[in-house]
Amino acid sequence: MIRAFLLSLALLLPCAAADKPNVVFIAIDDLNDWVGCLGGHPQAQTPHIDALAKQGTLFTNAHCQAPICLASRTSIMTGLRNTSTGVYGLAPWFRNVPALHDLTSLPQAFKKAGYHTAITGKIYHQFPPQNDRAAEFDTYGPAANFGPLPKKKLVDTPSKMGLVDWGIYPEKDEQQGDWPVATFGSEFLAKHANDEQPFFLAIGFARPHVPCFASQKWFDLYPPDTLQLPTILANDRDDTPPASWRIHWNLPEPRLAWLESADQTKNLTRSYLASVSFVDSQVGRVTAALKKNGLEKNTIVILWSDHGWHLGEKGITGKNSLWEESTRVPLIIAGPGLPQGQSCPQPAELLDLYPSLLDLCGLPLVDGLEGLSLRPQINDPQSSRRPAITSHNPGNHSVRDLTHRYIRYADGSEELYDHRTDTNEWHNLIGTEAAAPLAARLAAHLPKTSAPPVPGSQGRILVQKGDTWLWEGRDIKTLPQSK
Repeated sequence: MIRAFLLSLALLLPCAAADKPNVVFIAIDDLNDWVGCLGGHPQAQTPHIDALAKQGTLFTNAHCQAPICLASRTSIMTGLRNTSTGVYGLAPWFRNVPALHDLTSLPQAFKKAGYHTAITGKIYHQFPPQNDRAAEFDTYGPAANFGPLPKKKLVDTPSKMGLVDWGIYPEKDEQQGDWPVATFGSEFLAKHANDEQPFFLAIGFARPHVPCFASQKWFDLYPPDTLQLPTILANDRDDTPPASWRIHWNLPEPRLAWLESADQTKNLTRSYLASVSFVDSQVGRVTAALKKNGLEKNTIVILWSDHGWHLGEKGITGKNSLWEESTRVPLIIAGPGLPQGQSCPQPAELLDLYPSLLDLCGLPLVDGLEGLSLRPQINDPQSSRRPAITSHNPGNHSVRDLTHRYIRYADGSEELYDHRTDTNEWHNLIGTEAAAPLAARLAAHLPKTSAPPVPGSQGRILVQKGDTWLWEGRDIKTLPQSK
């Protein structure tokens, strides 16, 4: 009888932490679909990310919740949409918001489950503040570093911000801020390869976020005379509403018009691709350390980017849009016992990473998470899912399903694109006979409400006052278009 009681008790208790897989959680900043396995640019060379995709599931229709760094990463790490948290801009740190202070974050859930948690580089928008680190992580490596920066900018852009720059710099890879991040990750894997305690290791790379710097050898992969530039429609913005310009208000990244007038389109394209190949090499250092230390058999690897990046498409560079170039991101999930070499075309959200990892690692589900586990799509890539929602400030939302994108702005204006025939989103279907039923179907998935921006918000924030949306105290309908 005692033996039976002990057996029944064991079945009720969670498995020991030592029985759980390790997790390597790799974030890349501002990486769009210019990755070999995604085909966003035909010349992109990313052999290490491509190899990881062959070892797991590549989600080819994955999208961010917010097209800006802090809001996107806050959503990923808390498992909540920015329309729920009110975190839309580049501040604040979520634990400084009273209503969010006690949320269980993704690494915290693993820490509570007995994992050794470690961080290096850019995972949250900023490194967790000193007074909050212990709740999140046990071990810390180097923080994110976008430097070094040259004494004088390589490109004299309209914005004098030092980060808005690109070109061949520095001389050696080892001088890049991402190098010590990869070094820490590789050394951590070697040190803890034989630990009984499982680990959750978060590694965040800064490139290809501006400045798009890389050493000469990465530029050599993309000779100027054969470089293919992004395919851009000259009058692409003629059928987009004024609100589509206003959510890009006063951004430091230059417009396409400036790139063309300054003859910088090719230089920026080449610099971005070189930065992507450089950061791919750093991913390769980490995955090589996994293999060298025999960790592939018991480690789940997730690779993601916080949002995409325009290189002239829709007349802009940077993110902060609700179009495909800004919302679509690389997402790969690989690990022991999981299918290999497959791709999933169903819409996925970065919001899904938190519940997916808990599911794949056999950890208890955290209450209140708004994402869905991706395990059904890992088991069957054709298994249908709800659309992916991206929100940029209150009232501005995109709905992306398997075949269409629908956008509604805070002033009620709309866009609709059919990806079966228009992968570049060149032709806004709103106003055509076929648009109304499609728009209505997708609009049913829009957030019912948008939380107001939390106190301390910074960045490009829209504020609602009654039925009016204000930008810096002015009605957005009265603002000139920021071209």
